[in-house]
Amino acid sequence: QVQLVESGGGLVQAGGSLRLSCVASGRTFSTYAMAWFRQAPGKEREFVAAISRYSDTTNYADSVKGRFTISRDNAKNTVYLQMNTLKPEDTAIYYCAASSLVVRPMSAVEYSYWGQGTQVTVSS
Repeated sequence: QVQLVESGGGLVQAGGSLRLSCVASGRTFSTYAMAWFRQAPGKEREFVAAISRYSDTTNYADSVKGRFTISRDNAKNTVYLQMNTLKPEDTAIYYCAASSLVVRPMSAVEYSYWGQGTQVTVSS
């Protein structure tokens, strides 16, 4: 069992940056693959980025490649999402997710644990 708490969301102008953080409870953080998903109003939840247990593998949605970076610090039980060159279409609630066994890291059904989300709003 793991609990996830996101932070770092807010309102930013287009072209700006934000860094999201997700802190996990428990002592077994390094056994979980982690990911970020987002959901915009009226749209389905979509994959943003994923990172393996020891950061050797990362995956990104095409829409954020080159702009977003996912990272993790297992000593701090934290996963990060650095978001640069933000666009209005990045506006969404961003969710942190964890899974002890991931075959398809871009699929939401692979993740058993979810945070409550943090709102990111990008103004034009």
